[in-house]
Amino acid sequence: MSYADNFKKMKPGLDFGQAVAEADRCLLCHEPPCSTACPANTQPGTFIRKLRMKNITGAIRTIKENNILGGACGVLCPTARLCEKECSATGIGRPIEIGKIQRFLVEQSWERNLNLFDTPNPRNEKIAVVGSGPGGLSCAAELAKKGFPVTVFEARPEPGGVLRYGVVSYRFDLDFLEKELGDVKSLGVEFKCNTRIEGDRGAEKLLENGYSAVFLAPGLWGAMRLAPEKEPSEGLFTSVEYLAALRDGRLEEIASQVEGKTVAVIGGGSVAMDCIESAAKLGAEDVYLVYRRSWMQMPAEEDERIESLEAGVHYLLLNQPTGYRTDEKNRLTGLKMVRTRLGESDDSGRRRPEVIPESEWTLDAVMVIEAIGNRAESDSSRWYPNVDVDDKLLIKADPETGTTSTPGIFAGGDIVRGPALVVNAVQDGKLAAKAIQEYLKE
Repeated sequence: MSYADNFKKMKPGLDFGQAVAEADRCLLCHEPPCSTACPANTQPGTFIRKLRMKNITGAIRTIKENNILGGACGVLCPTARLCEKECSATGIGRPIEIGKIQRFLVEQSWERNLNLFDTPNPRNEKIAVVGSGPGGLSCAAELAKKGFPVTVFEARPEPGGVLRYGVVSYRFDLDFLEKELGDVKSLGVEFKCNTRIEGDRGAEKLLENGYSAVFLAPGLWGAMRLAPEKEPSEGLFTSVEYLAALRDGRLEEIASQVEGKTVAVIGGGSVAMDCIESAAKLGAEDVYLVYRRSWMQMPAEEDERIESLEAGVHYLLLNQPTGYRTDEKNRLTGLKMVRTRLGESDDSGRRRPEVIPESEWTLDAVMVIEAIGNRAESDSSRWYPNVDVDDKLLIKADPETGTTSTPGIFAGGDIVRGPALVVNAVQDGKLAAKAIQEYLKE
């Protein structure tokens, strides 16, 4: 049985009438709080006002001038806890569906084949961007708008970073991504894929080889592990390798390992939601979400959790995984766990899970996906030995400029923040692009 049809397309967005009707609900605030709440300064208050006045091109230009990945953010942003949470309409009803309007307008730009940017005066200073995820794309686009020749170096076969390899296609399909990448390429940005910047001083050598500045945004492609010293030889995946396999042509291979099996996913964020729902779509007999806290403490969005329940996923809350059970051939046969209860609040403001003594048990499962977080690759600091990093190998950079301890090298996105939102990486790229221009003036 082929499961490809379950992964082809994301849900359709608003049509013209629906988008205009939603914009007509806007209260046209003088100082729109939704705009203040957007981390990338996409200005939803402005583009919704323009849509309401039927200035479609102006609304589209507002988005793309402020956020070259406005389409991706419209689809993937947790708008319910960002711009929509601050919408003034919540005082009299429900908030404006800002993310859906944003997606609609970006799709309109492609349908209308609009040319949104003027040709800038060319600059001579070449800029290197390492990583083609949201941070790298944003920085590259902002600099290209100003006439700088920008080259994006990407280790993987295709550009997009987490947008391509870290999100399932029914949430964000490749056709949509390619069109958004087309907006970046139309600015003159050059992409060099299958080109890994690594080894001793790899990033710093770019400065020595003719680039005037470097922006590092390689993302976090290492995976946090539950028990790295005692891994089963078969049946265990990290979310990084599992989701990448669903995107790079190995869907049927993964489906053969999931179909008819009991699958457990460890984690409580959006990545874990993608893992559990996709496993259900691949024909797993039972899918369990294992999380050591409660339902209300899960970082995943509420609509994601509800969709997974509708897909038939079982939730095992207040259960903490401790290791794996294997057979004589070291193949996975179960997930060892201990039950927890909530204690005092920790630094995150959530109540800390506490182990209940003598409550150990084992879930029968032949496949487990660890979605417990990403980290920097263990050798990443070799690429930039003179750039200061912390004990987690995250780059230390000024949050307002992206400047690092090495002149000419800037950084942003997850390699600085740790795992964060697409819209945060977009803003990091914008801020770094501005700082690079100031640096080159000096």
